[in-house]
Amino acid sequence: MSFETVNSKVVRAHVGPASPVLARRGAMLGYSGQVTFRPVHGQGRGIGGMVGAAMSGESNPMMATEGTGQVLYGYKGLHVTVLELDGNAPLVCEADRLLVHDANLQTSVQFLGSGGVKSAISGAMTGQGLFTTNVHGRGSVALLSHGGAFPLQLNGTQVGVDPQAYVGHVGQLSVDLAAKVGFRDVVGRGSGEAFQLKISGSGTVYVQASEQKF
Repeated sequence: MSFETVNSKVVRAHVGPASPVLARRGAMLGYSGQVTFRPVHGQGRGIGGMVGAAMSGESNPMMATEGTGQVLYGYKGLHVTVLELDGNAPLVCEADRLLVHDANLQTSVQFLGSGGVKSAISGAMTGQGLFTTNVHGRGSVALLSHGGAFPLQLNGTQVGVDPQAYVGHVGQLSVDLAAKVGFRDVVGRGSGEAFQLKISGSGTVYVQASEQKF
């Protein structure tokens, strides 16, 4: 593992000549050794073959860390969850969840949900990103969340997740945005859970312990 959890909000990346990393700009807290930092622009092909996701607005300014040493990363006191991808299934998450990842991993953009215009309108209303980032390959990824993220294991089953609490998922899963808006929701007397992500299949869903976005 190239990433080491320091505490719930800080991760240490071990950087080497063959193991550079990409991180959110402004996330570096401290470092030791001979390492350098340079910006990676969203468009085009960057370090490790990374393809930016600026085409949909589903991107954040990134920086490459190269050389030999150890670097501490964290962002705005948010909780950090480290995942190890085995190359068999991509991680799907919103771009602003990405704190740092191995530079050899590839990123691409996909549309979340298959409900057409109705789901698109619902997604905009809830603040859930219509486009999500896929992270492919074998390596380490650190994700940000409010209050920490916990896994939900699915084995051919379905769960409902609040769009604000959804962090990401790994596995053979389908995601649809369901809207259940009644008169009480319109007048502000509903349950407050009018929109839900319906996630089904086999894999792991990561949910944060908060409905706060960032």
